[in-house]
Amino acid sequence: MEGRILVIEGLDGSGKETQSNILVERLKSEGIDAMKLSFPRYDEESSLFVKMYLNGEFGSSSNDINAYTASLFFALDRYVSFKKWWVKEYSKGRLIICDRYTTSNAVYQMSKLSQSEWKDFFEWLSDFEYSKIGIPKPHGVIYLDVPPEVGASLMSDRYSGDNSQKDIHEKDIDYQKKCREAALYCAETQDWEIISCCSETGMASIDEIAKSVYDRVIPMLL
Repeated sequence: MEGRILVIEGLDGSGKETQSNILVERLKSEGIDAMKLSFPRYDEESSLFVKMYLNGEFGSSSNDINAYTASLFFALDRYVSFKKWWVKEYSKGRLIICDRYTTSNAVYQMSKLSQSEWKDFFEWLSDFEYSKIGIPKPHGVIYLDVPPEVGASLMSDRYSGDNSQKDIHEKDIDYQKKCREAALYCAETQDWEIISCCSETGMASIDEIAKSVYDRVIPMLL
């Protein structure tokens, strides 16, 4: 019996970790056998190339590494984690909530390409990750939509204003804007659920967003 994978996706600073934690705890409290995974797996050796890339060791700009090459770094990390850590849990039928997943390659790497190439890239990525290397396909994706400017401000708060701690993705607001365009394209073409986390009056509260996430997740479990 295969498990189910639900992904909480979003740009940097959108609250993915917070919301995935809240969701897993609520599901557990209701008797649902849920577990959480976060990607990349920065504490594992499998993320070596991811860390080198994000730290700027292959170039100071995200665009110094093409979309296909960078996608391999992140896919390898996921593959190793699947084989070593959670293939048994997935095979038991557990519900797995992911803070980022294969979907992040679509958001962050597809954005490096012209829009005319997006469809082909997404098809290549899906075939590579799900068919060629055999990573399980997610059953649903929730995208936390936060304007890049808001996310950048929240990331600066996280690092206490020390922008030197940001990786090459986090530092580049123009890149983040392109990533948002790619994410909205994926949401439209792949039936991702979108939760608008901001309004004219500002960012919604953590509890408000958590309720929206929960309300979207429950129908996915039926």
